[in-house]
Amino acid sequence: MVTPITPPLYPLKESPSQTAGPYVHIGLTPNFCGIPGVYATDLGATMVGDNTKGERITLEGRVIDGGGNPLKDALVEIWQADADGIYKTRAEPGFSGWGRAPADGETGIFRFETIKPGRVAFPDGRLQAPHINVWIVARGINLGLNTRIYFEDEAEANAGDPVLARIEHRDRVPTLIARGGAGKYSHDIHLQGPQETVFFDI
Repeated sequence: MVTPITPPLYPLKESPSQTAGPYVHIGLTPNFCGIPGVYATDLGATMVGDNTKGERITLEGRVIDGGGNPLKDALVEIWQADADGIYKTRAEPGFSGWGRAPADGETGIFRFETIKPGRVAFPDGRLQAPHINVWIVARGINLGLNTRIYFEDEAEANAGDPVLARIEHRDRVPTLIARGGAGKYSHDIHLQGPQETVFFDI
């Protein structure tokens, strides 16, 4: 009698993770890198049109490493609700709800031209403060990092935001708040160090 050989339950090993750079700009924003012909325009470069409803804003910032230096090959993607607090699929048709921006190779600054988002309901019905969801990838980051950007001039809404309320170390809440107003905001994302941004495991 031949005894069948039972294969091990998990015969394959997980492949090691790899960083996304240093070529992430070339693959995702070829026009920015001077490589024409892949896309007419880089995907995510334009979020608003002439007839988009809502307050137009400019959001810019840098991704800062643990040594305090801006990453000049970072890539930032954002997604957000429209001015009525509705995400794409049902959102206002002149607004994409999603954008992608590479860091400038000289300054490390990323920039988005968008609108201030409306307030979105939390699952329990409470309204969240206006915010933008952010995903960051760059050389040295194995898995993209997720965070949020809130607005300094929305202090009352921020005080009642159910996500901000869950942050245990209250001194870290400011790492999610963009400075500015009147349509212009700036926000640096710190990967490490005493000013490390709050990142979300989603």
